[in-house]
Amino acid sequence: MWEYILLVLGLVILVAGANYLVKGSSALAKTFNIPALVIGLTVVAFGTSMPELIINLWASASGSSQIALGNVIGSNLINILLILGMTSLIYSIRVKKSTIWKEIPFSLLAAVVLLVLANDFILDQSTSFISRVDGVILLLFFLLFMYYTYELAIKREARVKTDFKTFKGPVIAFMILGGCVGLFLGGKLVVDNATIVAMNLGISEFIISATILALGTSLPELVTSIVAALKKNVDLAVGNIVGSNIFNIFLVLGISSIVNPIAVPSYINFDMIAVIFATGVLFIFALWGKKWKLLRWQGAVLVLLYVIYLMMILLRG
Repeated sequence: MWEYILLVLGLVILVAGANYLVKGSSALAKTFNIPALVIGLTVVAFGTSMPELIINLWASASGSSQIALGNVIGSNLINILLILGMTSLIYSIRVKKSTIWKEIPFSLLAAVVLLVLANDFILDQSTSFISRVDGVILLLFFLLFMYYTYELAIKREARVKTDFKTFKGPVIAFMILGGCVGLFLGGKLVVDNATIVAMNLGISEFIISATILALGTSLPELVTSIVAALKKNVDLAVGNIVGSNIFNIFLVLGISSIVNPIAVPSYINFDMIAVIFATGVLFIFALWGKKWKLLRWQGAVLVLLYVIYLMMILLRG
């Protein structure tokens, strides 16, 4: 029973640690008069993917490649199908033109690149890996995306959060130090106990990470989005959700595979194709929606697709 409690506790500590690290780092940057644009594109943007990154670093270091893959794939599917689906099911979400024509296609490219790099058998290799060389390729794509994001923000086509709070020096130090400790301890608790839970339930580490871990790291965004939708105050940037998916593949998996090459079982091809399919559906819905909006019926379809995906991977075992 303890492993289940420690798993949930680890997720809570991990998310809280990321939140404090972002707040503390943003306040520190603000103290040194670093422009809000730079803070938004670095500290805040990286902070949203920090829980996934820490889990993957622990998983890669311990050789748990299924956790590393499942965490990213599960988070990306939850972002598109569950967060955007449930939010637009409650209240329609407007999608920016730049998101439709640039960010969603870039996210689709990320999923396709991952599928190609993860299938070494195409090159007559006996076992498929996301190698260190593949990791470098992913990081190069990430740098390309960061350059695009910077150019977009400079042109004022992308809105960047500017209301960063300032704190006194000791508070900032406590936030940053506490955030780092929380990420370290939370990540270790999550990976160690996820492995034990998977063994106890007789299911793969991939399923645990693609469902429980992915949902746990995405829960703050999900709750925030639903509350905003219930208040009919949806100012949800679809580009931020899509950008998080790009971060997860190019940055999180890129760094993880450099730390330790990630073995890719052939059955995970289904899940990677599911990410490509979900991203493609989002593109079609955003493009064909009334006034470029995600409508309620489209949100219902997205949520239904996620339920179908869950049922299929649980039946697969």
